[in-house]
Amino acid sequence: QVSLVESGGGLVQAGGSLRLSCAASGSIFSIFNLNMGWFRQAPGKQRELVAVVLVGGSTMYTDSVKGRFTIARDNTKRTTVFLQMNSLEPEDTAVYYCAADRSFADYSTWSPRYWGRGTQVTVSS
Repeated sequence: QVSLVESGGGLVQAGGSLRLSCAASGSIFSIFNLNMGWFRQAPGKQRELVAVVLVGGSTMYTDSVKGRFTIARDNTKRTTVFLQMNSLEPEDTAVYYCAADRSFADYSTWSPRYWGRGTQVTVSS
């Protein structure tokens, strides 16, 4: 079993930055054994995968955040993954969820087993 806890959400003006953190615990040796991702869901919209970092270290992003968001694992703690969000836009407003799974087949259909409870990000115009 894996537990994920997000932190770092809040209210920020357009153009600002936030860094989300996801702390993993449970029956894992390291998040480096897991594919870790960030999803978001805005009111009235479907949940979407924003960014993922795979076991091998490669990263992928949805088009709308490329060049603005960066996903990274903490190489020292090995149990935390971050999402650095820069140049935030009102359209980025959503609840952001951390998710993880040992398997990853396809970006568009990834359905991870483990989920956090989410953290609210609100970007004002």
